Amino acid sequence: MSLIFSISGARGIVGQSLTDKEVKNFTFAFLKFCESGVIVVGRDGRPSGKNISNLVCEVLSGAGCKVINLGIVPTPTAQLAVEHFKASGGISITASHNPEEWNGLKFLNSSGMFLNNLEYSELKNILEKLDSQNYKMSVENIFYDNSMIDLHINKTLSLSYIDKSKFRKKLKVVVDAVNASGSIIIPKILEVLNCEVVQFACNSSGIFPHTPEPIPNNLIGLADAVIKNNADLGIAVDPDADRLVLFTEEGKPFVEEYSLVAITDFILKKKSNNPQNIVTNLSTTRALNDIVKKYNATLFRTPVGEINVATKMKEVDAIIGGEGSGGIILSELHYGRDAIVGCALIIQYLHEFGGKASELRNSFPNYFILKDSFKVESLISDSIFQKVINKYGSIGKINLEDGFKIDFENSWFHLRKSNTEPIIRIITEAPTITEANNLLEEVKNVIK
Repeated sequence: MSLIFSISGARGIVGQSLTDKEVKNFTFAFLKFCESGVIVVGRDGRPSGKNISNLVCEVLSGAGCKVINLGIVPTPTAQLAVEHFKASGGISITASHNPEEWNGLKFLNSSGMFLNNLEYSELKNILEKLDSQNYKMSVENIFYDNSMIDLHINKTLSLSYIDKSKFRKKLKVVVDAVNASGSIIIPKILEVLNCEVVQFACNSSGIFPHTPEPIPNNLIGLADAVIKNNADLGIAVDPDADRLVLFTEEGKPFVEEYSLVAITDFILKKKSNNPQNIVTNLSTTRALNDIVKKYNATLFRTPVGEINVATKMKEVDAIIGGEGSGGIILSELHYGRDAIVGCALIIQYLHEFGGKASELRNSFPNYFILKDSFKVESLISDSIFQKVINKYGSIGKINLEDGFKIDFENSWFHLRKSNTEPIIRIITEAPTITEANNLLEEVKNVIK
């Protein structure tokens, strides 16, 4: 398995594609990109993360850089820390939703955002031109800071949308943080928001109790725990806590696409007298179009990738944006996907809505989205895309910004190379599960 390097950072299997040498090279290249200064470092809690963090910090320190080591924190917390310390950049050590044997490095620029396409190209060029060398390792300039979780919580609670005077009752919430970086911050902010918290997988060990991607098939234990505890809501996050996934009081998936739908509805309702701009990616549910239309807002779509959405948000001054995988970006706080902010906003919305989580979910336009993938070599993938273009190119609205997406009158599908895994993703959506599945199977047959 080769190392994956994209706008989502570098990631691979530890000890195989992601070796100590690779970690040192990426770290030194990033230091040259930042031109020294202060660098913030955090990690998601995986057992391999401690060694990688030590390597990263010691390479940076050895080159004369001041390093602020945050320990185990969510990626959005590291993003806020870059802003807080006015750092030259940051590194979040995580492989996000990938399995436990994976790890990686997400690179943050001086604004706390992921590197954009131009910055990524610059870093890649620096990396390719590095001379093979033995880096000086030092602990002299490493400083530890454990205050950023509280700062993140306080900044979130200070948002204009949070008003505890509107709370109706104490909500019981079950939390699955997959024993990673959300283990402390998610329960803590929920408790401050007057929730009774049942911790399902929150021991910070980095030992995942199930496959870490927060999709329904991997969250059966959380669903059962919601029912068993007679809870009002279930919350799951991925290892670096930038994706928010919800379960209703019935133990049923709210559906990860609808985390963004619900919170966008909440925000736009507050701003209904002033039309707003919203940004999401090409793979996100069409239900967001319906919400935006209801409030006379404008929706922009970008290629998949947090930085693509965040960059467009800044460009059009969007109030909110995100991705259908459960990524919520609220511009009032910062331009990064943030499950902590998502938690606070969904709790506030449930109180103001006045009903159950299932009733809130049923209040939105309903579409059925299916997601599949298959492994493929890059050379083969180009011929696959051409096959699909030949088949569907004349019968729908085509978008080639990110792989191949085609919108039909009542449905759509998106075929694209993943930024984070050596796979091609297939996503279909339609008004019924049968239609979505039929479209998925049809596309897969064309590919075969």
